[in-house]
Amino acid sequence: MKVRKVPQRLCVACQSQGAKRELLRIVRSPEGIVSIDLTGKKPGRGVYICKTTECLAKAIKEKRLEKALRVEVSDEVRKGLLEEMEQLAQSN
Repeated sequence: MKVRKVPQRLCVACQSQGAKRELLRIVRSPEGIVSIDLTGKKPGRGVYICKTTECLAKAIKEKRLEKALRVEVSDEVRKGLLEEMEQLAQSN
């Protein structure tokens, strides 16, 4: 049997490499809306981060999300992403 390759992605915040399914995708839709993509299939420009609030906070603080998504991320969106990430962390 053939061994399948596991797609690897790079975390924008900590620059660690991991399996695509282990990381969380944040996407900017064609309309310019920034959100967390749990399915990994939403259309638009995506960026991957670790599933920790620390990595998300670092990416926001150092404006790595804005640079990678090529859009300015407002304070409301930042707070929403952090809240959503905390909810995901609590549910796991």
